[in-house]
Amino acid sequence: MVRNNRAMTFAPHRVAVLAVDRVVGLDLGTPAQVLGAARTPDGDPLYAVDTCTAGGRPVRSTAGFQVLPDHGLELVAAADTVVVPGVHGGGPMTDGTVDPAVTAALRDAHARGARVMSICTGAFVLAAAGLLDGRRATTHWAFAELFRRLHPTIELDPEVLFIDSGDVLTSAGVAAGIDLCLHVVRTDHGSDVANRAARRCVVPPWRDGGQAQYIERPVPRDPAHGTAATREWARQRLHEPVALRDLAGHARMSVRTFTRHFRSETGLSPAQWLLQQRTDHARLLLETTDLSVEQVARRSGFGTATALRQRLHGRVGVSPSAYRRAFRARA
Repeated sequence: MVRNNRAMTFAPHRVAVLAVDRVVGLDLGTPAQVLGAARTPDGDPLYAVDTCTAGGRPVRSTAGFQVLPDHGLELVAAADTVVVPGVHGGGPMTDGTVDPAVTAALRDAHARGARVMSICTGAFVLAAAGLLDGRRATTHWAFAELFRRLHPTIELDPEVLFIDSGDVLTSAGVAAGIDLCLHVVRTDHGSDVANRAARRCVVPPWRDGGQAQYIERPVPRDPAHGTAATREWARQRLHEPVALRDLAGHARMSVRTFTRHFRSETGLSPAQWLLQQRTDHARLLLETTDLSVEQVARRSGFGTATALRQRLHGRVGVSPSAYRRAFRARA
């Protein structure tokens, strides 16, 4: 009876996926797959994800099929979050224009406080609608120069996986949309829910938004001679001092060779990557344990609470205690 009463009052977060002509198939399905995997401990969906188009009309995808939506733009008017998947071709990518009805729907949604997101070249649609003016944004690295030509006043950063400006979020190409959706789940409901959603989707639970896009970096031909094993070794020792020479020694490489391989595989230097891992682990401990800030700092490798406070404040703009309170409130 208690479960039934709670379910009757529970309202999942409403998400409208707004597809325009020449929509990218993977981008279109990502929000429903990833956000749809976010559940309460009782298994209730935390997001209700539906797809719409202007006028509820079919649109073409880039994969040789048509999308037959169940909704028109009235879905955008009622949504808490609006996601625009990538698009290849059409007005947004030829002359920087978009259907006036789409522009009006996006602007109205943003004006009333809905969160607006784009995946990959969906940023061209947001830019055409005027929602990226005066903002920092990202998109697929291969279309960066085209984006700059069409929208020279927008600050484009094609080197990151996603950018969260609070009410407007943009992601890089293809799989970065998964990272953005998991970031949204983590922001809304904490890392435990996001990690469970990632496991359902069989994807890594976290890639930091500031991580570099993988731009024309070859995959190592022989994984046995890469740095993956050393990265896993380091993750198990975040609470210990780990120097560059220790990492190189574990990989049986010189420091110079190890650093070159590491950057080619991760897009980061070993020091940047290790700091990112320590920060992520500290955030997880703050969200899921009652350890003191000092204990969290030691277990994540920062050593002192002061060092953790400085890092967390620089990364997310709040102290460890404030971060914990925010995520406990969401939980």
